[in-house]
Amino acid sequence: MTTINRQRLMNHFFELVKIDSESRNEKRIGEALAEQLGELGFDVHKLPVPEAISNGFNIYARLEGERPDSVVFSCHMDTVTPGIGIEPVIEDGIIRSKGNTILGGDDKSGIAAIIEAVRAIQEQNLNHKTIEIAFTVHEEGGLFGSQHFDMSYIQSDKAIVLDSGGPIGTIINAAPGQQKIVANYIGRPAHAGLAPEEGISAIQVAADAISQMKLLRIDEETTANIGIVQGGNATNIVMPELKVVAEARSLNDDKLSMQVKHMVETFQAAVIKHGAEVNIDSSRAYNAFVIADDHPHIETIKASFEAIGATPFTKGTGGGSDANNFNAKGLTTVNISTGMAKVHTTEEFIAIDDMVKITQFVEHYLTH
Repeated sequence: MTTINRQRLMNHFFELVKIDSESRNEKRIGEALAEQLGELGFDVHKLPVPEAISNGFNIYARLEGERPDSVVFSCHMDTVTPGIGIEPVIEDGIIRSKGNTILGGDDKSGIAAIIEAVRAIQEQNLNHKTIEIAFTVHEEGGLFGSQHFDMSYIQSDKAIVLDSGGPIGTIINAAPGQQKIVANYIGRPAHAGLAPEEGISAIQVAADAISQMKLLRIDEETTANIGIVQGGNATNIVMPELKVVAEARSLNDDKLSMQVKHMVETFQAAVIKHGAEVNIDSSRAYNAFVIADDHPHIETIKASFEAIGATPFTKGTGGGSDANNFNAKGLTTVNISTGMAKVHTTEEFIAIDDMVKITQFVEHYLTH
C-alpha cells in the first residue's frame, strides 16, 4: 500500500513549474532544489558549470541508506521555451499549462516524483538504498549540463534518468549518438543579370551536394537530416555564401561515423566540381548507448514496475538525453517515462495518476 501524498506531490510540482527556468537560466530552481534536498537530510553540492552554459549549477546530493545498494536518480532542471510565467491547470485529472506556455513536466515531473518518494519513505521510517541525485542544467538543446557533470562525486554504478514519455513502465535502453555538421559554402558574387557566368553560386554548389546525399531514414538504426539553410541577400546577386546545418544520428557508432564521412565527403566533392570553397565543422554532440534487455539494472527496474502494477518494457528512442552522457562516462544509465506527453509544445500535459504511479515506482525501487 503506497503512502504517496497525492496532494503534496501536485503542490510541489506546481511550485516547481512556476519557477522560470528556461535553458541557461536555472539559478533560481537550482537554489530552491538545493534547499529542499538539504531539508530532507541530503548532503548537497552545487557543482559549477561554464557560464556560457548556465547562470546556475548542476546539483549532486547524497543520502546514505540502510539497504546495501545504491542508485543515482537524475533529471534536468531546465525547460524549453516558451517557459516563462507558466500557469498550470487541472482538467479531469490532467495537468496542462494555461495554453500560452509549455507545462514543464519535461523534466519537473521527474524531480517532483523523486522528492515526494523520499518524503514518503522518511515519513514511514522505511529502510532505503543510498540515494544519489544528479540534477542537471541546460539539457535541452545539447545535454550540456550532463556533459560537464563532475562524475568524481558519483559512487553508485548505475543510474535512472526520469525524462521520457509514454506509458508508465517505459524503459529506454537504447538511444542514438548525434553528430552536428555545419558546412559554410563560399562561392563568388556576380551580378545575376549582367554577368552571372562570372559568379559561383554557393546555393547551387550546396544543392548539388545535397542531391547526392543519403538523407532521412538510412536504416533501422540511422537517420540524417539537413535542418537549416541560410544565405543570400538579393535576387540580382549570384549567392556568394551559404550556411548548411545538418545532423546524423545512429544507435551504432560505426554507422554514425560512416554516415558523417559520407556527408562530409559529398559536401566537399561538389566544391571541387564547381570551383568553390567549403569550411566544415563536424562535432559529436553525444554518443549512442545500448543496454541489454536482461541487464541486472533493467531486471531490478522491471521488478519494481511490476510490483506497482505497471507493465515494464524496454525500447529504443530516436532522441538523446542525459542518459547518453552518463553512459559515455561509464555510468550504466536508463531513461524511464514519467507519463509526460506532447512535450516541447504548448499542448504539453501529464496525468496526475501517472505522476503518482512513477512516484510509487521510485519509492518501491528505493525500499526493496
